[in-house]
Amino acid sequence: MLRRWRTRILLFMAVLGPGFITANVDNDSGGILTYSQAGAQYGYNLLWTMIPITIALTVIQEMNARMGVVTGKGLSDLIREEFGLRLTFVLMVVLVIVNFTNVVTEFIGIAGSLHLFHVTKFVSVPVCGALVWLMVVKGNYKTTEKIFIVASLVYITYIFAGVLSQPSWSQALHATFRVPEESAWRDKAYVYMAIGIVGTTIAPWMQFYLQSSIVEKGIRPKNFTALRLDVVVGSLFQDLVAWFIIVACAATLFVHGMGAIQVAADAAEAMRPLAGDYAFILFAFGLFNASVFAASILPLSTAYTVCEGLGFESGVDKSFHEAPFFYWLYTLLIAGGGAAVLMLPDAQLISFAILSQVLNGVLLPVIIILMLMLINRTDLMGEHKNSRTGNVIAWGTSIIVIGMTLVMLWGLIPGH
Repeated sequence: MLRRWRTRILLFMAVLGPGFITANVDNDSGGILTYSQAGAQYGYNLLWTMIPITIALTVIQEMNARMGVVTGKGLSDLIREEFGLRLTFVLMVVLVIVNFTNVVTEFIGIAGSLHLFHVTKFVSVPVCGALVWLMVVKGNYKTTEKIFIVASLVYITYIFAGVLSQPSWSQALHATFRVPEESAWRDKAYVYMAIGIVGTTIAPWMQFYLQSSIVEKGIRPKNFTALRLDVVVGSLFQDLVAWFIIVACAATLFVHGMGAIQVAADAAEAMRPLAGDYAFILFAFGLFNASVFAASILPLSTAYTVCEGLGFESGVDKSFHEAPFFYWLYTLLIAGGGAAVLMLPDAQLISFAILSQVLNGVLLPVIIILMLMLINRTDLMGEHKNSRTGNVIAWGTSIIVIGMTLVMLWGLIPGH
């Protein structure tokens, strides 16, 4: 019995990485700022989203991992082969645009977190941009992955920050299991924020990165059980952290009438007098860690995705000479994201960060539908094609998000 469990644990540790990293890097600067804004503006009233989103995230990530293991190909590679180069090219252009807004948001988080310690963004952004570039370009996959796993564990600081904020646990738990009243959906800002939460929790880029990293790691079908556990653990941990971020800001900023966050440092700064220095330091450190972590992963994911989709060489195990397009795209995304933050006025940074997550939410159904069309192909997946339950949850997620997007767009029409 002991030997069997030891074998299982060792197998899990061998494949640990893709699912856990992918899920937790999505609690990035955009995620933290969106969850913080949700708690600051609406208190506990958006906590109900965490349960359906966690179910959807787990199912979609598992589908994605299964496709990577069975086919041995990345998602964009499969899309090009099955749907043609024209659709793939258009999708890659849209994805690069959306992902670029996310990269900008990571540097907003870097600038905001270090501003709390009186470091100007004109120092923090270039220095951190150079560091994340060097870590990936000059490192190797195994070393980089270990760094990312450790960085993922740092997200536990937000659980501590949530506890230190002394929330009303009864109100928080009640709001988690209570569906909002119909009137809430007539509030344009509420719907906008709800789409942002969906987009930041189940981001389109995650699906491409997860499948590519599984292929890169060479995980085989015989190890899929351990990989599935990796995906489930990562998804649950990600959304537990997200829940505590909302709770922390609801218990401090919302309860004390401080309202919406104006700049990235507001959430942490406001906690100092309300929840103490420890909560302030934990929140600020967590934001910095998340931002640097995702500033490495997001451009990397985008470079993988585009190179796979368009047939270029890619991979951090290759040299700059072997995969020039891959490394140049990665470099331009980091340089462009950092430059955008230096040029954007501070007053517009939070609005830009949340907009980037809403764009994720708008694009998400397109990616899920393409995944569903692939994973239900018997000739592609064989006996590993999707279950009826998986199809219902994934299709339901797509339809609901499309509906929310239409409600949001309808509300933007003058007179509505």
